[in-house]
Amino acid sequence: MSIAIVLGTRPEIIKMSPVIRECEQKNLDYFILHTGQHYSYEMDRVFFEQLELPKARYNLDVGSGSHGEQTGKIMSGIEKVLMEERPDAVLVQGDTNTVLAGALAASKLHIKVGHVEAGLRSYDRRMPEETNRVLPDQVERQS
Repeated sequence: MSIAIVLGTRPEIIKMSPVIRECEQKNLDYFILHTGQHYSYEMDRVFFEQLELPKARYNLDVGSGSHGEQTGKIMSGIEKVLMEERPDAVLVQGDTNTVLAGALAASKLHIKVGHVEAGLRSYDRRMPEETNRVLPDQVERQS
């Protein structure tokens, strides 16, 4: 079984580090796809170094932008990687544009989605994070 671990922000790096370590300990076939949603050393690479995580196989370097622009760039980049790698499952964590884009790209390619943790629900759909929490859960249930 091949697993794509999709992350792009500091909290995702930190919270997915135990999952990455478990994949390594069990010798699972996995790779890290970093979207570059957080792209500065202080918000990104320093955590890979301090947590002694392997370097991401892919880094999309999407940077900042409006929600739609950033999500679109991330989704397009993830789709290309997933089409090349053909993993059996995609794991996402949290409530970011990376999570939404990763779940949608995987779902459209009929790849199973695991939404590891979405944070606390606000039930306020005016918050972009709430949309980014709820929609991947719906995708996960269908995969």
